[in-house]
Amino acid sequence: MLIVEHLHLTRYTMGLFPLSRDKQIWTKALEEDGEIIVKKSPMEIIEQSCLYYGASLRGRKDGARHIIGTSHKAPIAVEPTNEIFFFPTISPMNPQCVWLSHLHIRHHEHVQGGKTRITFSNGVSVELCISHHSFVNQLHRTAQLRTKMNERIEARERKMMYLLYLREKEWS
Repeated sequence: MLIVEHLHLTRYTMGLFPLSRDKQIWTKALEEDGEIIVKKSPMEIIEQSCLYYGASLRGRKDGARHIIGTSHKAPIAVEPTNEIFFFPTISPMNPQCVWLSHLHIRHHEHVQGGKTRITFSNGVSVELCISHHSFVNQLHRTAQLRTKMNERIEARERKMMYLLYLREKEWS
């Protein structure tokens, strides 16, 4: 298995799972085509990925609160134009928090013992220690954020196209 120092989230990253190694929290990153062990915690990867794409984690959290009105276990728009939206399964302050990509959730179901089984876009399934009700709530919050941000991006693009059309019309 590949072990790396750093990882930036991409649209091919499906989930970040905490992993205890040498009294530290590392991450098992589940990618579409395999797994990567990262010598950083899931939260560090989320923070560094936000910065890589030009925003702070604090800014992304504030944006989510402004757009969908939630601050507790808020989804993070790591890079909205590439559909990189992640959500935490429990409080992000908890070292056992798993982060999931909204883009890759294909199926989810209740499992005995208050757990949830999710199936990713590549067919891989995992069981998580999160109630199905809580999981669905997190999934819906992320869908709401994703939809609203996509609407705003598309509205901006339409406006730009219209302004270009008007400019072209003036020059003709």
